[in-house]
Amino acid sequence: MNVIDIRNLTKKYKEVTAVDDLTLQIEEGEIFGLLGPNGAGKTTTLLMLTTLRKPTSGTATINNFDIVRQPDEVRKSIGIVFQDPSSDEILTGYENLKLHRWLYGMPGDLAERRIKELLELVDLTKRKNDLVKKYSGGMRRRLEIARGLMHHPKVLFLDEPTLGLDPQARGHIWGYIKKLAQEEKITIVITTHYMDEADNLCGRLAIIDEGKIIVSGSPQELKKKFGGDIVRLKAKNLNVSALKKLKYVIKVERRDEEVSLTVKDTNEHLQEILMLVGKVESVEVHSPTLDDVFIHYTGRTIREGAPEGGWAQKAMAFKTKR
Repeated sequence: MNVIDIRNLTKKYKEVTAVDDLTLQIEEGEIFGLLGPNGAGKTTTLLMLTTLRKPTSGTATINNFDIVRQPDEVRKSIGIVFQDPSSDEILTGYENLKLHRWLYGMPGDLAERRIKELLELVDLTKRKNDLVKKYSGGMRRRLEIARGLMHHPKVLFLDEPTLGLDPQARGHIWGYIKKLAQEEKITIVITTHYMDEADNLCGRLAIIDEGKIIVSGSPQELKKKFGGDIVRLKAKNLNVSALKKLKYVIKVERRDEEVSLTVKDTNEHLQEILMLVGKVESVEVHSPTLDDVFIHYTGRTIREGAPEGGWAQKAMAFKTKR
């Protein structure tokens, strides 16, 4: 069953098409990754799905509610964890969750049970009465995930959920996200610039560039499409034409003094490649990663399009201009 159904969704700003005829279905219970550099249309897509921006054309439904015709029902069906901290640091963790309960008009007894459940889920029960300004970055992000779940949403949007966290905190957040999908049985849509995060968490993902989905599938499927290992060579005066003629070399891409080869049966042919190339400054061999997939389809690394700021800020700017 598709909990998110996007059909020909388009958003134009005068002469610029930010999202271009996007069609995508996301199933109930999926952890789905949305990857793309700045300006790719990822932020605009999220703003439309969360009813913060109206599409120019096309349709989308969340939990069977139309994002244009039934925005209130859509908002009741979703939770959002923004990239930028949005919890109130002069309140306690418990008070932040209680404030969210009031915003959604949840009955007192139900809300108290839910707060207790969620504090246990994200391991903050012992710190619930501490002011949020005393929380670490990872604790604050966990609190914001709990807050996004207060009203039992069908879909949770996580915008760069581990940005700025240390590796240990990132690992803990990954664990909580997986636990959410299993125990809360909700659909989770993640935007991230960390490819290892997308690889570890997402059952499926889509890469967006210039407003279009250019490829989608599971991380394993996308990496298998390469059909070989990645060999990166750095050397001056590389004979690229000769490398392209080798039958076991599937693809050759050159960037300055570095050449990236997709090679079948690398163990058998690496020595021959090195002999053909001659003097090499460096050699790197690895199985395809999502970074390789991203570079292949967009022509750049995802870090070249590092986040400029959270889409919550852009949503607020949009609402102010209106």
